Amino acid sequence: MAAILALAGSNSATSINFKLVKYTAGLISGEEVQLLNLANFPFPMYSEDNEREMGFSNSMVELRNDIMKAKGVIISVNEHNSNPSAYFKNVLDWLSRLERKFLEDTEVLLMATSPGKRGGQGSLEIIEKLLPRFGANISATFSLPSFYENFDSDKGLLNKDLSESHHQALNEFLSKV
Repeated sequence: MAAILALAGSNSATSINFKLVKYTAGLISGEEVQLLNLANFPFPMYSEDNEREMGFSNSMVELRNDIMKAKGVIISVNEHNSNPSAYFKNVLDWLSRLERKFLEDTEVLLMATSPGKRGGQGSLEIIEKLLPRFGANISATFSLPSFYENFDSDKGLLNKDLSESHHQALNEFLSKV
C-alpha cells in the first residue's frame, strides 16, 4: 500500500482537479504515492435502502481500505455552485457509513481548483470543516484560481506566487506524514 494516496473528488474524465492532484503527486519523492482516478469508480447514490439491499460495493471497501492504510491523503475537491460536487459528497457518505472514522489520524493536503477566480474556495471551505468529523488532520490547504490561466499540463503552475504557495502547502503536508 502506498504511503500517500492522491485523488480528486470528481468523476469527470476531464477533471481539472485530477490534473492538479496528478501534478502534485508527481512532485513527491521519497514516498510511495498511489494516484487514484475516481472517474473510474461509479458509485450509486447513497440511501439507507441501497445500503440495506445491496450492502457496500467491493470498490468502496477497497477505497476505504486504501485510505485507512495510507499515512497521508491528497485530495483536490471540485466545485458545483460553490459546493462540493454531489459525486464527492456521495463518496463521503458511503465511506462514513462503512467506517465512520475512515480518516482517523490521517494527514490530509486539501486542494481545490476551478476555472473561476475563487479557485473552488467554497467547496474547499466546506470539505475542510467536514473531513475532521471523519478523523482527518488537515495539514495544509491550497486553492488554485483561474485554472486555465495558471496551469499547464507540461509546465505545471505558471504563476510564481501560486507555485510557491503550492510548494509550501505540499511541504507542510509532507513534514507531517
